[in-house]
Amino acid sequence: MFTGIISKTALIEDTKKVRGNLQVRLSLPRSWKVKEGESISVNGICSTVKNVSKTAVNFEYMPETIRKSTVRFWKKNSAVNLERSLRADSTLDGHLVTGHVDSVARIGVIVNDGGARMFKIEVPKALISLIATKGSVALDGVSLTVVDVGDDWFAVSLIPYTLTHTTFQEREVGDKVNIEVDILAKYVTRFLSVTKGTEVSVKIKKNAKESKKTTKKRR
Repeated sequence: MFTGIISKTALIEDTKKVRGNLQVRLSLPRSWKVKEGESISVNGICSTVKNVSKTAVNFEYMPETIRKSTVRFWKKNSAVNLERSLRADSTLDGHLVTGHVDSVARIGVIVNDGGARMFKIEVPKALISLIATKGSVALDGVSLTVVDVGDDWFAVSLIPYTLTHTTFQEREVGDKVNIEVDILAKYVTRFLSVTKGTEVSVKIKKNAKESKKTTKKRR
């Protein structure tokens, strides 16, 4: 579990396809002591450390992650956002982020707004109902507040600190980013869909029983 507050950025040193999986080597932040098996958010993807050296850390991504995220577009010398997993005694400065990316979104518009920078993000319509104004969303692992929502897009505004401490300072129109919607929205939507289906099922069974009783009485 993560909070969406980026700790460091790092450069991709190498990527390699091995038996359908993608192996990625990143430069290791100097102040970090990392161990094998540890979970680290890499551009919003919960990534398990495969092995580590003095200067680099290695991850391996399976086909499901490759399909659902921007990992398939990663190139050597590209920068990525890093966040270490949330400790039980840590402060929750952003929002709860699982590191399970929902889809890939596209930056449609970038506009300077005073000292901030506004990003219009284009998303699959299947996700837009899970995004609310003033709600939270994670883009490339960064916890952000939604400022506006449309039919297939939403907007976020980044302050200078966030821009300079994440890869968003380099983002351009057309760039793709990982998106994870608020986990609470997903659970509420799932709960409502299941309970609604249950209610319909109960009504059908009840009507069927009443219909049988009526038929027997007529006989």
